[in-house]
Amino acid sequence: MKKTDFTDVEKHVTVLGWLHIGMNLFMLFIGVVLFFILIGAGLLSADGEAMSILAIVGTFVLGVMVVVAIPGIVAGWGLLKRKSWARLLALVIGVLSLMNIPFGTILGVYTLWALLLHEDASDYFQLASA
Repeated sequence: MKKTDFTDVEKHVTVLGWLHIGMNLFMLFIGVVLFFILIGAGLLSADGEAMSILAIVGTFVLGVMVVVAIPGIVAGWGLLKRKSWARLLALVIGVLSLMNIPFGTILGVYTLWALLLHEDASDYFQLASA
């Protein structure tokens, strides 16, 4: 059996892991900023009903952003740790990211290329789990 050099795959998986972590941390940051903007707008209105509604909307927006971002951060961490489950999770997140134009689309295409189409990617993760 021929020993394969995985330096190219390892480089792409490492970059991909950091991209997933960075992109999803940025998404969390945007969620927190939107939360505070909505809460601030409710306070500035000085209307009790507006404050309540904007607080609910802000909390909902932040909650959605957290639910969407956490799996991407976990997938990025798993890719960096070379976990076999992270490849599947990153592929699912990569496919879902394709709809997030333009940066999610770029990340999704890169994820699909690096983890599916790169010739040694599946072997790289199989050796890690062995």
